[in-house]
Amino acid sequence: MIQKKYLTTEQALQKAKHYCSYQERCHFEVTEKLYSLGVWKKDVEGIISQLIEENYVNEERYAITFASGKFRIKQWGRVKIKYELQQKKISPYCIKRALKEIDDSEYEKTFLKLAEEKWTSLKSEKNIFTRKSKTQDYLLQKGFEHEMINGFFKNSG
Repeated sequence: MIQKKYLTTEQALQKAKHYCSYQERCHFEVTEKLYSLGVWKKDVEGIISQLIEENYVNEERYAITFASGKFRIKQWGRVKIKYELQQKKISPYCIKRALKEIDDSEYEKTFLKLAEEKWTSLKSEKNIFTRKSKTQDYLLQKGFEHEMINGFFKNSG
């Protein structure tokens, strides 16, 4: 039988600091990591507090970094970004702050580029309703708002 070795609070803190230092993390991710390392619940709260005090974990900074990264790199819309941040138990205030950081004109440019690329890629689709539906599904899956998608079809149709 293999005996699971437990970390001291100091060892767990050092691992958590390392975990937070090479990538921005939120409370939820750090808590999950500590539990996976076998750290006791009573110790986890103290470690998280210390990480916050020493600025290893900052929920607002995390949300802003997450939102801008997902928008720039994966070209996600605000709806999907908001949903993913909610899954990570980020506060509504931090989510709102992060979404405000996304430049409106860049957001619209990205949306139009994705919409037009998808629409063009479906040229061979003879049925206009199928073409519209596939484009709309794609844009919704990327996390763009219904209003923007409807506006795209009104302006291009």
